[in-house]
Amino acid sequence: MSEFLKDGVELFATSCVSDYAAAYPWWERLLGGPPTFKAHETEAVWEVAASRWLVVEERPERAGYGSVTIFVSDLDDRVAAISGRGIEPSERETYDNGVRKIIYRDPDGNEIGFGGSPAD
Repeated sequence: MSEFLKDGVELFATSCVSDYAAAYPWWERLLGGPPTFKAHETEAVWEVAASRWLVVEERPERAGYGSVTIFVSDLDDRVAAISGRGIEPSERETYDNGVRKIIYRDPDGNEIGFGGSPAD
């Protein structure tokens, strides 16, 4: 492993939105609850794993260009929970090796994918 990627590194993946107040409820439903913290009034941060953060920030000039994928061990349960909160996938992909990716798009067009191992 590269020296750059050893302990002490935190990852922040940011999706920019045009209107934070309008976008925030969608992201909260997608991620299943309130953020871990709010950096300021137009930036929310969710810890998705130890030292790995998903950020939603109001930056209209960059809105809609985000693309993040999170690989999870509970893909089917996670997708069902998100559907239960009123958000449906935009796309579903299955790669040649059976790995699956479920893609959601926020109102600005930012893509967040959840990947998972092949179905049983």
